[in-house]
Amino acid sequence: MPVMHFRIQWPDGDEANCYSPSRVIGEFFVPGEVYALDDFVARSRQALGIASERVREKYGFACSAAMDQLAQIERDAARFRERPGATVKVIEFS
Repeated sequence: MPVMHFRIQWPDGDEANCYSPSRVIGEFFVPGEVYALDDFVARSRQALGIASERVREKYGFACSAAMDQLAQIERDAARFRERPGATVKVIEFS
């Protein structure tokens, strides 16, 4: 499976490198675009879920790394839930 990394910027300016076991991330995000926090989390949930299922289809088991990445995104996003207008920028894919 072609792995994809994507770098994001949280509302406080911190950056994070994220992992997907599939290039499906490219169907949900555009480098340089800014997403509302809840939209970013929802898109991440959907994209990483699809990526994990693609691993299951190919290897017979879900991708725990994709689910770990989603859990990290959800934990990090929770810090900004009360911040009005919080956004996440997708910086780049690699």
